[in-house]
Amino acid sequence: MLAEAEQRAAAQAGDDGKISCAIDGASDFTRDCLVERLSGENGVTMIIRHPDGGFRRFNVLTDGHGLEAADGFDKARISIVEDGKIQVSVGPDKYLLPAQIKPDAGAQGSSASQEDPATAGN
Repeated sequence: MLAEAEQRAAAQAGDDGKISCAIDGASDFTRDCLVERLSGENGVTMIIRHPDGGFRRFNVLTDGHGLEAADGFDKARISIVEDGKIQVSVGPDKYLLPAQIKPDAGAQGSSASQEDPATAGN
C-alpha cells in the first residue's frame, strides 16, 4: 500500500539522519537535509531541515494516508521512485526518503516497508 510506504519512509531517514533533497526548485538532489522526528500528544511530526536554515514539517498519519504537510497551503505529493525510495514534494521542495518496495507492488496499489520507525533520526 502506498500510504504504508509514505508513513514508514517519513518516519525513517538514512543512518546519519540526512536525506537527499532539492530545495527551492533545484533540479539536483544533494544529501544536505536533516530529518528530526518528534512524538507528541497529537501524534508524530517529522521535520526536514534545509541547509539554508529553512524547514518543512509533516504530520505522520496513522489512518493509511501516510504524510501531510503541517505548514502552509501546499499538499505533500508522494511518488515511488527507483532505488527503494519515495519522493515527497511540497511546493518547490523535493525530498527522497528510503522505503523498501514489495516486488509485487504496482504503481497505484504499491506497498513498502521500512525498519522500525521508532529509530528514525537516532
